[in-house]
Amino acid sequence: MRLGVLDIGSNTGHLLVVDAHRGAAPLPAYSYKQPLRLAEHLDENGEVAQAGIDALAEFTAQALRVAEDKGSEDMLAFATSAVREAGNGDAVLAEVRERTGQDIVVLSGEDEARLTFLAVRRWFGWSAGRLSVFDIGGGSLEIAGGADEEPDVAWSLPLGAARLARQYFADGPPDEDTVRELRRQIRADIARDAGRLLRAGTPDHAAATSKTFRSLARICGAAPSAEGPLVPRALPLAALTEWIPKLVAMTPGELAGLPGVSPSRSHQVLPGALVAEAVMDIFDLPALEICPWALREGVILERLDQIAAIL
Repeated sequence: MRLGVLDIGSNTGHLLVVDAHRGAAPLPAYSYKQPLRLAEHLDENGEVAQAGIDALAEFTAQALRVAEDKGSEDMLAFATSAVREAGNGDAVLAEVRERTGQDIVVLSGEDEARLTFLAVRRWFGWSAGRLSVFDIGGGSLEIAGGADEEPDVAWSLPLGAARLARQYFADGPPDEDTVRELRRQIRADIARDAGRLLRAGTPDHAAATSKTFRSLARICGAAPSAEGPLVPRALPLAALTEWIPKLVAMTPGELAGLPGVSPSRSHQVLPGALVAEAVMDIFDLPALEICPWALREGVILERLDQIAAIL
């Protein structure tokens, strides 16, 4: 069947049209996305401003037209941390539903981590053994680990790259004191519950998903996306640690010119790098394998499992 998957993230709205069949890998047929920056449309009260609501409604309406044109039979629509944490999140989605007719489900942070873990497990397979999985989004960091398709532990932290860029670097390029304070806060937040994952011991494979991790891996020498998803890619801790002082010293234009970095996300590279470094350091991981499947694929795979259970 052909499915439309509408992912309303903190940075981007992304429609992925896929040909999905149980027992086969979801095959992307068409992709349509727009920068929404919902995490940056929050006002002083933590609510999504009207400009953000309008952008979301307009994108959703256009995504529905695209999905229809591409022959989608069903639409799976979900939102993550920006809408989940907004003070007016329910009102935002109610207005979008009124204007477009589309219901959008808000995923909890634990569900984000759980579904991302499912996607990574299916990508690497059972031979990967015990997995640790990390995903840096625009608004949050998801962590999960386990030996089965359902993780033993799964949780979310407010350490997304867009969120941290807005909180710490809104006034311009960072100084040493700001970077030091951000680094300290990131590590304290991750270490607080690190034992939930560490108690299981060293994982057989540690994997990372998301645009942020892919961009950092590319900066550190991984193969470009043009070489296809089957090329192994990794983010080594040693290489990332060498890059961080360079990232601190770069201008926005220089950051935007790095391989794998889009101009709209250049301001998120440094906070994302600090989160990635902290993850590998605190969980004692010399490198992270980059998985091309993430939350969207997890949503698709769970839906196919649900359909198969009904039949």
